[in-house]
Amino acid sequence: MKPPSFFVSARNRRGVYLFICAALIILFVPRIVLYFHPSENITVNAYKLNQLRNNYTFKKNNYYKKYTSFKKKYKKPPKKFNPNTYSENEWMELGLSKKQTAIILKFTKRGIYSNEQLKKIFVIPNQLYELIKDSTFYSEKKNNAHDFELKSIEKEKKQLIFINTASQEELETLPGIGGFFAKNIIKYREKIGGFYSKNQLLEVWKFDLEKLNAIQDLLFITPQDIRKININTATSPEFKTHPYFTWNLANALVKMRIQKGGSFKKIEEIKECVLIDEELFEKLKPYLSL
Repeated sequence: MKPPSFFVSARNRRGVYLFICAALIILFVPRIVLYFHPSENITVNAYKLNQLRNNYTFKKNNYYKKYTSFKKKYKKPPKKFNPNTYSENEWMELGLSKKQTAIILKFTKRGIYSNEQLKKIFVIPNQLYELIKDSTFYSEKKNNAHDFELKSIEKEKKQLIFINTASQEELETLPGIGGFFAKNIIKYREKIGGFYSKNQLLEVWKFDLEKLNAIQDLLFITPQDIRKININTATSPEFKTHPYFTWNLANALVKMRIQKGGSFKKIEEIKECVLIDEELFEKLKPYLSL
């Protein structure tokens, strides 16, 4: 019995030949190219390394200059002045922003009578206060003995509220503080870890100076109730939970701590960070611990 014969058409034979040729080209062409054009070995000599190092140092220095340029420079007043009569333009000429000046004018409108009161205005940076404290003078405060006595009696009738531990019901007993502001105060208190200054209430949503003036004599600050962040153990996300920290600042402090061997010896060391000026440090300090 004869084995079956297979018929291959001319078209199929051409297809097979083309396939074989293509396979040979794909297989051998790269080898021929590499033979005539061998790859160059990449070498990095000491000169190139120095160039790379210098470029890195240059970019790093520019980075720090960029952030140090954000630090404000304040001016000393040209002559002695009464803060209660200083205008918006005069405060801004000392280096304050328009927003900072607006808050200061609200305080001076009702009158301040000492440098101690001036320093308590939270928007005045410590650098500026040191420049102006020897150039200030104040008019004598006129007290109405009868009004003072009435206020003292009225104050004694009312119980002081511990702002860092007060419940919503206790806060609602304050004049002008209903459920809306009581909830906002507690919400912000939990967010920042407690108040170290009554002026921080101005950071609460829709809380204004008029409300602060109405209740500040009825409030009592308890610093021991402030929740603190350990700067030697906190991670970047833990720093960022506090509204006074940005992601850049949180990451910078963690990196600085690593560079110092894993821990800070004192809280003041964080001022070495280019992102922290004296004003920000004073805001952060009550919330930090070792």
